[in-house]
Amino acid sequence: MVDSVLFEPGKAEVRKPGREILAKVASILKDVSDRSMRIEGHTDDAPIGRALAQRYPTNWELSAARAVNVTRFLQDQGIDPGILSAVAYGEWKPVATNDTAAGKAKNRRIEIILEPTE
Repeated sequence: MVDSVLFEPGKAEVRKPGREILAKVASILKDVSDRSMRIEGHTDDAPIGRALAQRYPTNWELSAARAVNVTRFLQDQGIDPGILSAVAYGEWKPVATNDTAAGKAKNRRIEIILEPTE
């Protein structure tokens, strides 16, 4: 999911449109019990601005806060917290180049990964 649907720029709180989408996703996933769910936070490589640096010193912290907030929201929607985890990758796992605005937009995302439980 692209971050612009879920978050305001530089923020980690899930926006109302994002909550609506995540609620639909959770309704599909809440009966999953044979998989673990890893919520991954990703960003582009643009440095954190001065105004945000006290709260999020780097993109890693921003991606972590976003991943945790999505994870907590999914838990609040009834997904078993025992199968949830939050992971922050910051700018370190891009899916596109950061040389263009379109590429940066693709890199700013949350991914929900389902994996077989051990």
